[in-house]
Amino acid sequence: MTDESSFGARLKALRLERGLSQASLAGKEISTGYLSRLESGARQPTERVITYLAGQLGVDRMAFDALPAAGTPTGGGSALARTLSIAASCADDEPVEDLIDTVATADEEDPQLRWQALWLIARFWHSKGERTEELACLEKLAEVADGLGLPALQCRSRTQLARSLRSAGQVARALELAESAYHTAKDSGLSVSDTGTALLALVSAEAEAGRLADARAHSLELVALVEGGPDALRAEALWSAATVCSRQGDDEAVHEYLGQAMQALDSRADPILWARLRLAAASLYLQSRPALTEEARICLAQAETALLLIGTPVQQQELLVLQAHLAFEEGRYADARAAHDQLDFDNLVLTYRDRIRLQTLDSLLLIVEGHEQEGRARLKQLGEEARRASNMDLAAEIWRVLAETLENAAQAGTADRR
Repeated sequence: MTDESSFGARLKALRLERGLSQASLAGKEISTGYLSRLESGARQPTERVITYLAGQLGVDRMAFDALPAAGTPTGGGSALARTLSIAASCADDEPVEDLIDTVATADEEDPQLRWQALWLIARFWHSKGERTEELACLEKLAEVADGLGLPALQCRSRTQLARSLRSAGQVARALELAESAYHTAKDSGLSVSDTGTALLALVSAEAEAGRLADARAHSLELVALVEGGPDALRAEALWSAATVCSRQGDDEAVHEYLGQAMQALDSRADPILWARLRLAAASLYLQSRPALTEEARICLAQAETALLLIGTPVQQQELLVLQAHLAFEEGRYADARAAHDQLDFDNLVLTYRDRIRLQTLDSLLLIVEGHEQEGRARLKQLGEEARRASNMDLAAEIWRVLAETLENAAQAGTADRR
């Protein structure tokens, strides 16, 4: 029986004999990074991978010499168990990339291990802003959880899937899953953390769907539930309540909840959430009428300082978008356009709501820049798109903006006639 390095050497030799690149040999089934680690001996092949590579090379699997029997562990446990252990205990990306390949190629019989692997992979995709990959992974996660029939895993899977769907603009299904997760948590007597996280997803989905009365009631339940609980969860609960109040036009409650949320969390305890909270506060201040630009500017300055050290691509884009909104509200239209145009639109990792609000800003800038007809036409399209996506709250916001632009135009016309 040859060891892993012998397999890798033989694999590389067979590839080079046929003049194949790593990309050609990897094809669509495995990544080139995974193939490279197989050739270097850093990874053990699974039975499925061996069969696949033999087919790609046009050889019998025996061409790899005495390979380990299918499913035979070399170092204790299954390939998935070993790869999962390494990925879970390491902060680098490469072990998670290995885990992605292993999940895709291993015939793993233990669904609990598979659930743990998919959970870790979904978090990885989320941190990278890869929303399509995250959503696909969470769909699989929920399916595995349902197969296991464990309420805690079902609740967590549905909660995360609901949040991902809401971010993608799929509000109706997000609402259905969030309701299911919440009822599972309550009926099964799950922890405050599980119930609270499910409630967070439910409040967000209800607010996006325009069910503001339900969202307000559930946000009050959430704030009461997490009182005295973990600081991070309490801060998110207060943030959620502030968001609902903002959409109801209750600015006094918004300021109260935001103040409590920002006091609840120490920047040293969770610097990423601390920065995200200030981005959220800035957004809510800018959505007030009139916009509270001074408060927003302070929050963005605090967030920018933190994100220079710890910011992800998602948060960096959110910061730039909010800086563009702030410039617009302050009448600095050239600065707003410059910030808008600085974004890499081919690689946006914003949520659906933030994307639509960014396009709304672009439409308003077009109107200011003298392209009134085009700007208003785009606003109408955005409002209709949000309505079709069942995002009634966002649709209402866009229609309000459009109505304000029409009113301003009518007032300007009246003034000109005078």
